[in-house]
Amino acid sequence: MIVLRTIAALICGSLFGLGLSISGMLDPDRVRGFRNVTGAWDPSLIFVLAGGVIVASIGYRLLRLPRPLLDRRFDLPTKTAIDALLLLGSAVFGIGWGIAGFCPGPAIALLTLGIGPAFLFVVTMLVGMIAQDRLARRLIPAGSMKEARP
Repeated sequence: MIVLRTIAALICGSLFGLGLSISGMLDPDRVRGFRNVTGAWDPSLIFVLAGGVIVASIGYRLLRLPRPLLDRRFDLPTKTAIDALLLLGSAVFGIGWGIAGFCPGPAIALLTLGIGPAFLFVVTMLVGMIAQDRLARRLIPAGSMKEARP
């Protein structure tokens, strides 16, 4: 089962990276162009995002699986409330994305091309994730940890 899950993850990750590459979303300038609503705005990111959501939604609706093919259950978040941690995390994510011009998925895909700024971004992103994890363990009571971070 672990081997099948690993193979499935490699196939899905490869498809995701290929889609990002084909759509041009590995280019930070294209992503910055999407955020430049007052200048030379590039709406292509909307179409890539919409395409992904539509295809995933259709697949999800058609399959209606009682459980994943390669797991015992779906791991869905139990917390659905919009709270301060969600808003703060979203803001920090947006600031990082805006400053660097990289979104995490495309940055990881760019590692395969050996692009230095993408490597630096991924390393510092991982440092930030580890720092947040350590900070959350200290600030959030142990019983509510799963709910605070689905």
